[in-house]
Amino acid sequence: MDKKPRDLELAPYIEQTLLRMDATKEEIQDLCIKAMGYKFYGVCIPPYYVKFVREIIKDNNLKIITVVGFPMGYQTMMAKQEEAKRALQDGADEIDMVMNVAAFKSKEYSYIKEELENLATICRLKSKPLKVIIEVSLLSEEEIRKICEICAEVKVDFVKTSTGFNGGGAKIEHIKLMRKILPEKIKIKASGGIRQKKFAEKLIKAGASRIGTSAGEMLIKD
Repeated sequence: MDKKPRDLELAPYIEQTLLRMDATKEEIQDLCIKAMGYKFYGVCIPPYYVKFVREIIKDNNLKIITVVGFPMGYQTMMAKQEEAKRALQDGADEIDMVMNVAAFKSKEYSYIKEELENLATICRLKSKPLKVIIEVSLLSEEEIRKICEICAEVKVDFVKTSTGFNGGGAKIEHIKLMRKILPEKIKIKASGGIRQKKFAEKLIKAGASRIGTSAGEMLIKD
């Protein structure tokens, strides 16, 4: 995927997202049908619906992404581990876990590293990617550097900008900073407030490998 932004086919980058707390089964089904039609990379849905979505997509290449510790991230380490295990057992292809921002802000970096290592191990045992949501809108530039360094040390698969539930979202400068710090093999997922095609293309140009958005259809039609 090294085309110039003006030539990008966005569909393979898009994780079509529906994480509202009141999302209905009918809305989730419609999300999946449209995502398969547009050939998006995947759908990002609540853990409750993973089994249901697995039945809908059957042998389709659409990936099932679900969340752990969402959206606040301050659940206990053990709770996140069990949540991840259940999601993978139910059929999730990828896990997007919210790091414990409260612990990170308290400079409990050893705890953060242990949390990431434990979740990464659970995912690796199933050969599934782990994305770590760092919530950039709550972090300073120095803090973004620090958590990216920890993620690099643990060798997670992705670092993700935002939940979209705590104010702010993906910004070009955040992606550039993250890409500068993270090793090439650790990819970046931009998410939060991505509703325009040009913005999505700029995020990809800056270094994002995935786009998490609830407006995938809008991006394709833009």
